Amino acid sequence: MADRIHRVVIEGSRISTPRLTLRPWAPGDADAALPVYGVDEVSRWLAPALEPVSDLASMERLIERWVAESVTLEPPQGRWAISLRETGQLVGGVALLPLPPFGSDLEIGWQLAPDVWGQGLAAEAGHAVAHQAFESNAGVEELFAVVRPRNSRGAATARRVGMEWVGETEKYYNLQLQVYRLRKGDLDASGPTAAMR
Repeated sequence: MADRIHRVVIEGSRISTPRLTLRPWAPGDADAALPVYGVDEVSRWLAPALEPVSDLASMERLIERWVAESVTLEPPQGRWAISLRETGQLVGGVALLPLPPFGSDLEIGWQLAPDVWGQGLAAEAGHAVAHQAFESNAGVEELFAVVRPRNSRGAATARRVGMEWVGETEKYYNLQLQVYRLRKGDLDASGPTAAMR
């Protein structure tokens, strides 16, 4: 199981793992994205960075904003829809974006539809985006994930990606958050291999 996380193929704006395809969001993704971003189990952990999505029209507007924003992001930053390679079903999203307020730290964030939780897909997507960031020519040396203290699933996923807990802060989003960090040299040293055994 651990070996499949490590096989990452990056082709332009698409990233592939043995089970997943990460690709840029498209306007037609709203129907499939609503069961991810429109459910309380996911959305309650995303505010204020992302307000809850209440209906299909709101999801369409949000994806339109993501698509427009994508042309302004400097690589390796981006937002990707996560789909299952075997079926093509869209099951979530992953992003690599600057953390507010200063934008000097890069955050990996992931969201999955609750019906696919518990399969290691979020860790696989996060790990793939970390590979993409570290293999870029942008000089990225470390990545972060910020997790609300009661979000045990988010914290567990950060650890499975290979991130280490570095403390709590109110620096980001004006919230008390747990901070996890992954350094370039630690990407495949122990994280996913050790955590997935």
